[in-house]
Amino acid sequence: MQVDISLLPALAVSFVLMFARIGAMVMLLPGLGEVSIPVRVKLGIALMLTLIIMPLHRAAYQVDVQSSLAPLMVMMVQEIVIGVVLGATARITLAALQVAGSVVAQQLGLGFVTAVDPTQGQQGALLGNFLTILGLTLLFATDTHHLVIAALNESYRIFAPGELIATGDVAQLAVRTFATAFKIGIQLSAPFLVFGLVFNIGLGVLARLMPQMQVYFIGIPLSILAGFLILAAVIAAMMGTFIDYLVGVLHELTPR
Repeated sequence: MQVDISLLPALAVSFVLMFARIGAMVMLLPGLGEVSIPVRVKLGIALMLTLIIMPLHRAAYQVDVQSSLAPLMVMMVQEIVIGVVLGATARITLAALQVAGSVVAQQLGLGFVTAVDPTQGQQGALLGNFLTILGLTLLFATDTHHLVIAALNESYRIFAPGELIATGDVAQLAVRTFATAFKIGIQLSAPFLVFGLVFNIGLGVLARLMPQMQVYFIGIPLSILAGFLILAAVIAAMMGTFIDYLVGVLHELTPR
């Protein structure tokens, strides 16, 4: 019995190109690409997803292993850029929770309370870190991460291998994603903006009526207490709005 291995080089090149796209995307995806997850685990997830998706899109890679390496290197760079664009688009959605957490912390007088964000590995407002971790938990609890895998699969229809990347569309996507994340963050913190405005106006009036009262020492504990009560009342609606926003972003990456 003879075994034809002539297709192995082309198959290996296609696998590497597909792994470049999926690996770059996995490194940035929310939930899978966190700093706290070891790099080997991320690479293992990317490898597993590549093995699963490769039979579906193997024919999309038209590679010629007999030619020079320059076209293959160009295609490799394109695949990495596409993975970074898709992964960063999903990653930026978490910035909405950090924006909301920072605004809420400022309104409650907790802006100086910071801690290391486990998803980013850098300092952030404590409430922002809490909302981010809660958002990641809901991402898996609601099975929204299935849309992430669907986005990986659909990316080969949006960005076909070997085609030039529409830089204008990518730039427009980046601007729209950043703007929408900031807008959603402000919308999530809207109740606390109203509370902060009314509460500080009340403290100002009280200070004018009773100059001898130490308004600061009375106002800060009341602000924190009332703010946490409001947070407990609206956090379900806040996170529901965020999940709807995240699902909308992922649906944009998986058009039908």
